[in-house]
Amino acid sequence: MSPRFAGKVIVVTGAAQGIGRSVALRAAAEGGQVVLVDRAEFVGDVADEADGVAASFVADLETHAGAHAAMEFAAKTFGGIDILINNVGGAIRMRPFAEFEPAQIDAEIRRSLMPTLYSCHAVLPHLIARGGGTIVNVSSNATRGIYRVPYSAAKGGVNAITQSLAMEYADRNIRVVATAPGGTAAPPRRVARNADGDTAQEQAWMAEVVEQVTTSTFLKRYGTIDEQVAPILFLASDEAAYITGSILPVAGGDTG
Repeated sequence: MSPRFAGKVIVVTGAAQGIGRSVALRAAAEGGQVVLVDRAEFVGDVADEADGVAASFVADLETHAGAHAAMEFAAKTFGGIDILINNVGGAIRMRPFAEFEPAQIDAEIRRSLMPTLYSCHAVLPHLIARGGGTIVNVSSNATRGIYRVPYSAAKGGVNAITQSLAMEYADRNIRVVATAPGGTAAPPRRVARNADGDTAQEQAWMAEVVEQVTTSTFLKRYGTIDEQVAPILFLASDEAAYITGSILPVAGGDTG
């Protein structure tokens, strides 16, 4: 691994599993001082795996207090923050929009919009104090797709945050960018996306989503974790110094 993040303090949210876990471990291997944030306690085990300098912090990023505490911890632990990678999110349920209950709609927005909004707000003072920095938001190409309207709305909000924040803070030397992953093959989750479990009908709807996601791509397959990690870390690195306000689809040709 090249040391392209040497001297950089990187906060990765949603780092206990999936894409976030792999982003954090690779960033540490590439020389970054990495803070892994998640509400799952086992995020500490992931930090222990890192081939490099890493620390962990347990926080609920669906609250501003949790986001603020995470950024304060990172800054105090490593002396500042250079890069924030917002990875918290993920559809809880797959069902036609008419079948969603109001509380379920709210839960999807809290899961996939508020952690990015709060974490961006909490990190800005630290990036300004550093003289600049980078925010990479992990959005989704599911802004166009079936059976995930509340999640799609949340990720549309992430795209809006990315573009508006990039414009607002460009003169403070802060870049804000995003990737929009498509369907990604990942190991089984240690924390289920839907704690209530899926009914047989929900499993059938999920199968329809998988079919739609697969057939919408030019490549007709799901991506791998590594195929998502590479563009995230490219955008986080100085190699992407002239890219801001952009949302990069990483979905086999499906732009969402």
